[in-house]
Parts: sequence; structure tokens; C-alpha cells
Amino acid sequence: MASQLESNKQNAVAFYQTAYLGEPAKAVELYVGDEYIQHNPLVGNGKQAFIEYFEEMARDYPDKTIEFVRAVAEGDLVALHTHQAWPGNDQYVTMDFFRFDTNGKIVEHWDSIQGVPSETKNGNSMY
Repeated sequence: MASQLESNKQNAVAFYQTAYLGEPAKAVELYVGDEYIQHNPLVGNGKQAFIEYFEEMARDYPDKTIEFVRAVAEGDLVALHTHQAWPGNDQYVTMDFFRFDTNGKIVEHWDSIQGVPSETKNGNSMY
């Protein structure tokens, strides 16, 4: 079980990084199962909608970067906590959740995105 959890974490990171850095079709081919259920309201459901969204993002924002801060796995879920930097120095903290099928392929996705504030009342970072 522990090895499957570690494999799922590695595959979630590889999937996200591959898509985010401009190869969404490759990401889908390597890491997605028979279906892909999308919960982000800005992205259509299914594999092709995911590919089209990330192709547009890569075209429009080629200089964006992503840092994977942590990955947590439990059961068939993996959560990724990331830091994204976009052109114009826009900074975002994201939390993505991926559900895996019994073959170790991603079949469902949820996310939450928040701008990184310049200061906080508690003095703690977003990470």
C-alpha cells in the first residue's frame, strides 16, 4: 500500500508538471485513466477539454513557473500544494486533489487557487 501511495504522489506531480509546462496531451496519455472528471469550473469535463485548456495556457503564458511544495497521499487521493508564478509577478498558492483508479491512473480532479498576499495578519507564509 505504501508503495502505491508513493507512486500516486509521483504520478500526480509528473502529470501536473507535464501539463503545466506545455505538454498536456502527453500528460493525459501517460497519467490519465479511461475517464477524467473535472471539478474546476473554468475547465470542461473530460480529457480533450483538459488538453485544450492547458494548450491555451501554455500559449498565452509560456513563462509561468510552478514549484511543488508538498504532496500528500491517502487511499486513492493525492493532494498537491504548489506555488505558481505568472508573468507580471502574479503569485498563487494552489491545492489540487487527484483521485486515482485501481490501475494508478488519474480519473478525477478538484482544485483551489488563491493569490499570495504581500502580508498576512499572522505573519505566516502560505507555505
